[in-house]
Amino acid sequence: MPKFYERYQTLLSASLDDHVNKVLAETTEQNGGVILSMDGVQPEKGNETLYVLREVFSGTVLAAQNMKSGTAEELKTLIEPIMKLGYPIVGIVSDGQKSIRLAFETLLPDVPYQYCQYHYLKDIAKPIVDADRKLKMELKKSMRGIRDIERKMEQAEFKASEVEKTIQSESQPTEITEAQISKGYVAAVRALLLEDGDPPLELPGLIIYERAQAIQASLQRCLSKKRA
Repeated sequence: MPKFYERYQTLLSASLDDHVNKVLAETTEQNGGVILSMDGVQPEKGNETLYVLREVFSGTVLAAQNMKSGTAEELKTLIEPIMKLGYPIVGIVSDGQKSIRLAFETLLPDVPYQYCQYHYLKDIAKPIVDADRKLKMELKKSMRGIRDIERKMEQAEFKASEVEKTIQSESQPTEITEAQISKGYVAAVRALLLEDGDPPLELPGLIIYERAQAIQASLQRCLSKKRA
């Protein structure tokens, strides 16, 4: 069984190499070369970090490896095999990790380097994201009474259903309709409590605030029509 597993790994590696070569060849033909990007992801603190090397134009993952320490010397072992394929490398993108930059600068000193725009935007937007997080918390605190409203609605709905069984009146359908409309508003508020956004471009606090304003305006219009 171990022999079959080793053979499978060999065949899989060969097929991936063929795929990578094909993608890099097509990318080079279209763009005059390839752009390399590296990033490290640590699932849990204290565990090994997964370093991923990819080609930016195509988004293709070229190499990935778990490493106990991401020194520049160790990271070179991911970059060097891709360099040996012979495709022109026209650019490098990474975050601010010093060892990644050092590994690329040592191997490719003349290739233009760019700080990852996502990480750059994330860093400069941190004060805004922190302020938005506080706004989100305050808004959610203000909506904590929603469960009490739901209980009252459930009680009113139960009473209405009991009355409907014994008394038929013209006002009854209106009460049921109002209960249904109220449930719709409560569901909309509930949805706000689950909003996480996608910082820094989509701030959840602002999203919740704007949608809460829209719900409030809609509710005011309904109440105005009822009074009229």
